[in-house]
Amino acid sequence: MTPIDQLSEQEAKSELVQLEKQLDAANSAYHQNDAPELSDATYDALKRRNADIEARFPHLKSEDSPSEKVGAAPVEGFGKIQHAVRMLSLSNAFDDEDVKDFDKSIRSFLGMNGPEPLSYTAEPKIDGLSLSLRYEKGILIQAATRGDGATGENVTANARTISDIPQIIDNAPDVLEIRGEVYMSHSDFEALNERQTERGGKTFSNPRNAAAGSLRQLDEEITRARPLLFFAYAWGEISEPLAKSQTEAIARLQGFGFSTNPLTKTCVGTNAMVAHYRKIEAQRSTLGYDIDGVVYKVDDLALQARLGFRSTTPRWAIAHKFPAELAWTRLEGIDIQVGRTGALSPVARLHPVTVGGVVVSNATLHNEDYIKGLDSKGENIRDGKDIRVGDWVQVYRAGDVIPKIADVDLNKRPEETKPFVFPDQCPICNSDAIREEGDAVRRCSGGLICAAQAVERLKHFVGRSGFDIEGLGAKQVEQFYQDGWVKEPADIFLLREKYGSGLQQLKNREGWGEKSADNLFQAIDLKKTIPLNRLIFALGIRHVGENSAKLLAQNYTTWDGFEAAMKNATVGNGAAWDALMAIDGVGAVLAASVVQVFHQDAEAASIKRLTDLLTIEDVVPTAPSDSPVAGKIVVFSGTLEKMSRAEAKATAEALGAKVSGSVSAKTDLLVAGPGAGSKAKKAADLGVETIDEDGWLSLIGAE
Repeated sequence: MTPIDQLSEQEAKSELVQLEKQLDAANSAYHQNDAPELSDATYDALKRRNADIEARFPHLKSEDSPSEKVGAAPVEGFGKIQHAVRMLSLSNAFDDEDVKDFDKSIRSFLGMNGPEPLSYTAEPKIDGLSLSLRYEKGILIQAATRGDGATGENVTANARTISDIPQIIDNAPDVLEIRGEVYMSHSDFEALNERQTERGGKTFSNPRNAAAGSLRQLDEEITRARPLLFFAYAWGEISEPLAKSQTEAIARLQGFGFSTNPLTKTCVGTNAMVAHYRKIEAQRSTLGYDIDGVVYKVDDLALQARLGFRSTTPRWAIAHKFPAELAWTRLEGIDIQVGRTGALSPVARLHPVTVGGVVVSNATLHNEDYIKGLDSKGENIRDGKDIRVGDWVQVYRAGDVIPKIADVDLNKRPEETKPFVFPDQCPICNSDAIREEGDAVRRCSGGLICAAQAVERLKHFVGRSGFDIEGLGAKQVEQFYQDGWVKEPADIFLLREKYGSGLQQLKNREGWGEKSADNLFQAIDLKKTIPLNRLIFALGIRHVGENSAKLLAQNYTTWDGFEAAMKNATVGNGAAWDALMAIDGVGAVLAASVVQVFHQDAEAASIKRLTDLLTIEDVVPTAPSDSPVAGKIVVFSGTLEKMSRAEAKATAEALGAKVSGSVSAKTDLLVAGPGAGSKAKKAADLGVETIDEDGWLSLIGAE
């Protein structure tokens, strides 16, 4: 499988389509049919692969992306219930470092810079079926499965048959939605399968399937006969707060008569969290029910409210999954692949081995340091053991579809093996492969003369968020490049001119006819008019993704303005460089990459040949919303005491404001806390309105 940093635009697009199909099928099998077709590790790996590709190619993310879905749509046969508060999924951690990163992200978002530790709850992640129970004035009125997170299946009659679920609650808020997990114990599962076998009925593959299938019966009497259990651990809509902390709220749920997991514990700091994870992991086989990890939640409910939610997951919680399966196999070869930006990426060719239910024959080797047994800081990994062809290696797939090598067995290393020598020349064009200081990756210096880079750039150019030319995909780009028809983007728009109508030469080729050829030329003509942001992205400039292309387009508004600014800029100094660096979201690495392209004669000439053939649409400002800060450029400076800078920025952007990192004549508002310094002075000199943090909170109605 191609490493993500080497995926072409078209390959990424194709793989995302396949991943969406796989994940949708897996969700349906798991959530609707109660018959999962993938292991948890494989499912997690597919979902992480999908997220990683979307992170690299954000413009390829579809409106129906698996990363924006929770569960699966309700099946026919059950009534539907709209959740008052969405039932979200959790993001995942796969090792101790992920847990530490989770804690760091929480502290950063909240602006906690001091050493004081945060308190979290840690509880087993039950492998069952999520259920939401709605009580009004203490009476159970409805029960719903998670469904797709927004709408679930009405299983009220079935839920009433579960002994762990109270029908009436004393001293409850007027509206109370209790959420938890329906599950089945190992002993009850075995007994159920024995009874099913005796009756000639369907047996279940595992307790989770049995629990889900039992709850989602159209005849509640079948559910009543099944030994289902329920752990409560959360809540949805409530008419009044349950408590001030997660710990106190769980205790209150227990007081209402619900079973809560006895292994739930309040932990102060990440060391305590991981220690409790290890304790639960050690007891996993003796618990009597299935778990697949440990869930951590920020204990303070006020902090949970401040942290809020992403599109499908809360910021304040994460699931620390148990390790995926490991396997040993022989490393048969190391191949070097060349990506769009010239990156040389090593790939291990393995003797096929089954890992987590999937046959694996390739694994990523990241870069030359990784092969040597070094990390990005030059420190030892795998105890400093290098990786050689012929080695017996341990492969794992935790959290990623792309398998990785965890270890090397030196006792089985053949005597004739030699350390792998990473090439210093491109295997495609023989140009020097240069590794810049501070860069972990060696890159081909051939640029457009390197066929691998040229083809990958062309694939990127015609990709979905670039020119998106109907009928011109990866396969066609490769064909036209090999035939010498298209060597650079401008050639695409000269095809009709160079080859007459193109029909006679094209229609006789395999896969082409007169109609498909004519359709292609018409599709190319349609894309001669292109929005500025799509053009900038399509150029394939290193470090420029869809979002940064939009930032550049919104700031410069026209191609002429953008091109002139980049040509006038000098990396590291000058007014044009300062203006580029002043764009919030543009850093020195990205800025230098863009500027350098326009100062390379061959690259600049290629771009000029292209733009001379195009009509490039200017950026039209978006209409303002009703927010008092919508459409305004806001700068935050100094110390904010009631929220972190990240929290303030997220709030401002959610209200339609544009947050900048520097004050200029275009700035509409400076929010200045103690220590604002030069920005406050510059704002005063320019006559920019300045308010303090309390003024900001008052302005946006958040006092």
